[in-house]
Amino acid sequence: MTEHAQLSRRDLIRTTLAGGVALALGRMPFPRSAEAADNRPNIVFIMTDDQGQWSLGCYGNLEIQTPNIDRLAAEGVRFSHAYAATPVCSPSRATFMTGLIPSQHGIHDWIKNENVGPRARCLVDRFTLLTEILAQNGYTCGLSGKWHLGDSLCPHKSFDYWFTIPGGSSPYNDPEVIWQGKTEKVPGYITDHITDHAIDFIEHSGQKPFFLSVQYNAPHSPWDSAVHPEPFGSLYRDCPFDSIPKEPVHPWASANINHIGNSRTLEKYFASISAVDAGVGRIMESLAKKGIDKNTIVIYASDQGFQCGHNGLWGKGNASNPRNMYEESILIPLIFRCPEMLPTGAVLDQLVSAYDFMPTILNLSGLSMPQGPRYVGHSYSPLLKGENAQWEDIVYGEYGRTRMIRTSEWKYVHRADGGPHELYNMILDPREDRNVAEDPFHKSIRLELRGKIDKWFDEYSEGDANPVGQEYHRPE
Repeated sequence: MTEHAQLSRRDLIRTTLAGGVALALGRMPFPRSAEAADNRPNIVFIMTDDQGQWSLGCYGNLEIQTPNIDRLAAEGVRFSHAYAATPVCSPSRATFMTGLIPSQHGIHDWIKNENVGPRARCLVDRFTLLTEILAQNGYTCGLSGKWHLGDSLCPHKSFDYWFTIPGGSSPYNDPEVIWQGKTEKVPGYITDHITDHAIDFIEHSGQKPFFLSVQYNAPHSPWDSAVHPEPFGSLYRDCPFDSIPKEPVHPWASANINHIGNSRTLEKYFASISAVDAGVGRIMESLAKKGIDKNTIVIYASDQGFQCGHNGLWGKGNASNPRNMYEESILIPLIFRCPEMLPTGAVLDQLVSAYDFMPTILNLSGLSMPQGPRYVGHSYSPLLKGENAQWEDIVYGEYGRTRMIRTSEWKYVHRADGGPHELYNMILDPREDRNVAEDPFHKSIRLELRGKIDKWFDEYSEGDANPVGQEYHRPE
């Protein structure tokens, strides 16, 4: 454990004895043990940043070492077709927390200027967040890790515990963090700091159920300057990286192409994931030590996918110009574990999206979606529980001028500025090698899917007059 974490823990214990961690932040205090026990499930939501589904052992990668995450999958439920609503961080995270798509919540790209400083403002203040509903119904909510939804300095939307980073990414070593309302540079490794604070929250939780959001910066850049602690730093030094396809640079590639095929960068990308895996193991140990691991829903996900040379690209949706919707950019890991509630070793093939996350968590907590905007998602909790439930296998996505529909058989990508459009048969062409959008033989399916996109976005878009995002371009 880092020196900073030890100091923070002493401060934490001191504020807990004085009335709770939250009291030090000017929030409502944690419940005391004298209160009646609440046997609703705790929720630990672990999210990584820029992690492709392909990069985990439980998803078939034989080179990566992720035993703790693989154990979550073996002891829980794993989705094979879970999608981000947008293949870039801020809008995707906003969708997870609001249940709204970017055309509703207005965040269309990563947030640069609103995180700290004179232009800082929380960009989801006007919406009801998942944590707000949980807190109003007796949950204590904590954040340890990345926020990246604006005004990082202040706790938002009923969070009682707030440990974060100032912006959208962080150096892996000696990072700047925000703790107890102050920004400070601390020695050590950012993944360990996030894990330490997550464990602090768990150890000092009371009798009320809690929602803990553990938001790792890894495996996001910077890669070149990262120094990962042993054993992770040298773990992949001799790895051949056969799990990474060797493909020519994509003609649309717009960024980071020097990383494609660079074994040194791949070593560090893989190492950062294994370090997160160790943190997941420590979090699970803390839950077991407290005796609450059986009645805690542990979720593992990423904000969006990532390409490490896949499709000849390095990055996510903004690794190309025009923006891309390849599976590796938008397909995310999604694992749920809760022995008292969910089956073990199950794999679900239904298509689900980030906009289904909020109704699912509320449903698992015995709560309903709030009144307000037209929510697009549906709870997949019956699927998680192994119940015989109907589910429509269609998901939608958007990124600026690019919109997507994905069905069990087809993917269609439409670009508002006239193209290029893309159509793939995902059964016959799962690697998206053959674009048949201009093939006359497939004209009828292309027009059908284009019509579904138009109808869906016409129904759910709110016509946001103040879009936010570093590189946002409004669809026409």
